[in-house]
Amino acid sequence: MSLQPLKRRRAPRGSGEQLRDEILDATTELLLETGHAKAVPIRSVAQRVGVTPPSIYLHFADKDALLDAVCARYFEKLDEEMQRVSADQPSTVEVLRAQGLAYVRFAMQTPELYRIATMGEGRPGSDIDMTLNSSAFQHLRHSVELLIEEGIFRAGDPTMAALQLLTAAHGVASLLISKPYLPWGDVEEFADQTLSAACLGHVVLGLVEDDDATPQQTVDWLLNRQQPERKS
Repeated sequence: MSLQPLKRRRAPRGSGEQLRDEILDATTELLLETGHAKAVPIRSVAQRVGVTPPSIYLHFADKDALLDAVCARYFEKLDEEMQRVSADQPSTVEVLRAQGLAYVRFAMQTPELYRIATMGEGRPGSDIDMTLNSSAFQHLRHSVELLIEEGIFRAGDPTMAALQLLTAAHGVASLLISKPYLPWGDVEEFADQTLSAACLGHVVLGLVEDDDATPQQTVDWLLNRQQPERKS
């Protein structure tokens, strides 16, 4: 999926919603071109749209509000992509796998926007946070809830498990973007193996009866389960 900037339509005067879309399109283009929010002043956005700076403030209280709206629209597109890849998967585990990979792929398609949307200074309650909670995160959380109901994941707080999986996906995406020179090998394969390890780790924990088992105790338990197979 590509996040190519939309071709702007010159909005007739008085068409507030169209002008708002033009402002968001222009801001997105400038962010992709410069790669940094500080390099996109309101004056440049107004110049590209063909309006005066005060016209921008009729739709957005300040630059932070404008950037929040751009990032919110970015996450809406991510929401659509995660819904698309979730369709027709053979199992809930495969849905979760597809969602994680879609997240990483989406981030890498427009790394500048992803960096601005997820690695900048956060403000609790902003549009970005609300969109995360209603799209990418909620898709992961729903998949975790289903896996708990199916007895595949350990019963517990689905929010915590979803946050852990989101952390894994974000970690993969951010490192692939910020450190592309590291020896990742095949990027798709690396992302798949890393996210699969995070997901299967939850599956293993769901099999262990002792909630307080240490990692070594879990390993010992797994090895003991394999002993009958080795002897046969």
